[in-house]
Amino acid sequence: MAEFSAKDVAELRKQTGCGMMDCKNALKDANGNFEEAVKILREKGMAATAKKATRIAAEGLVDIMTIDNTTAIVEVNSETDFVAKNAIFQEFVKDVLKTIIANKPADVEALLASTFVGGGTVADALAEKTYTIGEKLSIRRFAVVEGVVSTYIHGLGATGVIVSFDTDLADKPEFAECAKNVALQTAAMPVLYLDAASVPAEVLAEEKAILIKQMQQDPKMANKPQAVLEKIVEGKIGKYYETNCLLHQLYVKDDSMTVAKYVESVAKSLGGSIKVTGYVRYDKGEGLEKREEDFAAEIEKMVKG
Repeated sequence: MAEFSAKDVAELRKQTGCGMMDCKNALKDANGNFEEAVKILREKGMAATAKKATRIAAEGLVDIMTIDNTTAIVEVNSETDFVAKNAIFQEFVKDVLKTIIANKPADVEALLASTFVGGGTVADALAEKTYTIGEKLSIRRFAVVEGVVSTYIHGLGATGVIVSFDTDLADKPEFAECAKNVALQTAAMPVLYLDAASVPAEVLAEEKAILIKQMQQDPKMANKPQAVLEKIVEGKIGKYYETNCLLHQLYVKDDSMTVAKYVESVAKSLGGSIKVTGYVRYDKGEGLEKREEDFAAEIEKMVKG
């Protein structure tokens, strides 16, 4: 019979985060060999990941971390929103962010192959947490931004924003307030592009074609020459920019100016330069299929054991 103590079980549980009985059984199967027991639990974690692969994971959280001059944002998904409140899950997400900043992987596949801060690969750690927490977990996406930024996380990781700046006023508290306001706007008023120059030509052409088609179907506009319609469209495109481009949006705290004009006014008052160079905005579960909850069926299942 394998020889191991309660202390061994406790230490294995501490290192892996797995349940006490799982740790005890792993040590038993490993004939008391601690490293082999860890391997067994990891293998079970991978098996758990495989069994859960077809489940829907659209909850979880978005988190952000800055170390030195590098900022990373990541979305890690789970099956239920309860997991987002789980301290083990939250710590795992923080460690994923540390790994991203340390390795700067090219994509999620490269991230999964990277060395995790706790040892092994990120894929190994993901499998272990899937087994420990008991839900399908997935690292959906991440981004890395270098330089001066402002960040904001709304709610318990429901939305995360990084806005990047080029400025000679980074040490000014007034700049910090301005940058925070732009980040808040980015979280509150979602957009598709930074500014008019960022809108792809094909997107703009399609939008103009739609506007012209709408006017051609309007009896009051139908007989107007094409050149006149196109001139009217040019005026309407400004509204498209206001709706879809961050810097052309009306500033939420003072709608007498755009975000660009607000930033410009702060820079002018400080005697320097502030330029918004980009942004990243993640909404948790954005575009993912949501799990349909049937609480009545769930309760019936629980009652019937």
